[in-house]
Amino acid sequence: MNATEETLAAAEQPAGEDGTAPQHGYTGNKDAYLRRLKRIEGQVRGIARMVDEDKYCIDILTQVAAVTKALHAVSLGLVEEHIGHCVVGAASEPDPDARAEAIDAKVKEAADAIGRLLR
Repeated sequence: MNATEETLAAAEQPAGEDGTAPQHGYTGNKDAYLRRLKRIEGQVRGIARMVDEDKYCIDILTQVAAVTKALHAVSLGLVEEHIGHCVVGAASEPDPDARAEAIDAKVKEAADAIGRLLR
């Protein structure tokens, strides 16, 4: 398992008690995220084609910058969804001790994710 797969596996939430998939903050916007990611995927294939066709380096860099900006937009949306759903959800924990611990864990997850985005 590579580092990305390990990170994804660590971030997975257990299934609900009824065996259903867990509800994530982005679930309501999942289709929009998938459309954006497919569009980005197409842009990346276009960049590969540009390299294959020996296009001008500045033109390629311009497209790389566009993809980077698009991925950042997706990332920021996911961070916002995490804070609005997961952190707020942790704040609704009825047990005060568990609530404080859950909030701290979710805020740390968000801070760590933001840190990775800024590297």
